[in-house]
Amino acid sequence: MSRSIIASQLDTQANQVLRERLVDHEVIDIPFGQLHVDVPADIFILRPVNIRGQRVDTPPPGWPWNLKWVQLVSSGIDFYPDWVFQGPPVTSGKGANAEHVAEFALALVFAAAKQLPELWVKDADWRLTPLAPVRGRTLGILGFGSIGQSLARKAQALGLRVLALSRPGHPIAEIPGVERAADLRELFADSDHLVLAAPLTPATRGLIDRQVLAHARPGLHLINIARGGLLDQEALLDALDSGLIARASLDVTEPEPLPAGHALYHHPRVFLSPHTSAISEDGYPAFLDAFIANFHRYREQAPLANLVDTARGY
Repeated sequence: MSRSIIASQLDTQANQVLRERLVDHEVIDIPFGQLHVDVPADIFILRPVNIRGQRVDTPPPGWPWNLKWVQLVSSGIDFYPDWVFQGPPVTSGKGANAEHVAEFALALVFAAAKQLPELWVKDADWRLTPLAPVRGRTLGILGFGSIGQSLARKAQALGLRVLALSRPGHPIAEIPGVERAADLRELFADSDHLVLAAPLTPATRGLIDRQVLAHARPGLHLINIARGGLLDQEALLDALDSGLIARASLDVTEPEPLPAGHALYHHPRVFLSPHTSAISEDGYPAFLDAFIANFHRYREQAPLANLVDTARGY
């Protein structure tokens, strides 16, 4: 096999790492948002297309050109139009950002328990506030892929009880001490903090609706670091207003960004972040390691890891 040409939408630093580690091959920088590749590339490393309200439903002229493989940067596929998957094999970045996202979710647990940043003082009016413990509380996790498993291990190290629920027919990974919830009702009823970490698929869209929220343990802290489409946001607002849900920490919403004036921006018990949990100042080290391992499989004509199955939705 001749040398490969990789068209990459990663940043300049990440692309330079690829050049240094794949010295016998060519890496071409493609600006984020540019979908036309003017070089005869074999591989396209593609960042999300349908984001920030933008939709690109029509493929660029000549798609998929001469590509033999498309590598997505993200683990989910919902930010990519259908035409991306109507060509060569597509692999996802599944697991590459799991540690970052798990750390962020755990930070949200601490922020709720320790009332941060509300606790900070800016004058001499000091009021002592009892703070909730983390140790001994129950952390529920919906979705037990790489993010859920990383989060479970971190939570257990801090003394949290971990209760997890995966998709039907898929066993919970064997992590000693992790308990399996029988269903969503049990997961919501038994959790003090509950993290949504499941992929968005046709089967999971709107999964967390009024009926599910009605089973929440009073005072539940709901965390969504997965996709906004998992959650009925109007039902969440009602649950917050009724006091059933004490706090919602949302790194994701639907749409993204929410329109100006949306109630979630202003609710006193909603804490929004701009879908940033997977973004690290370290760049893409785990992603690059996984891509390069897959690149060697590609060169050896071996099966690729993390192939996307559009029927499953990830």
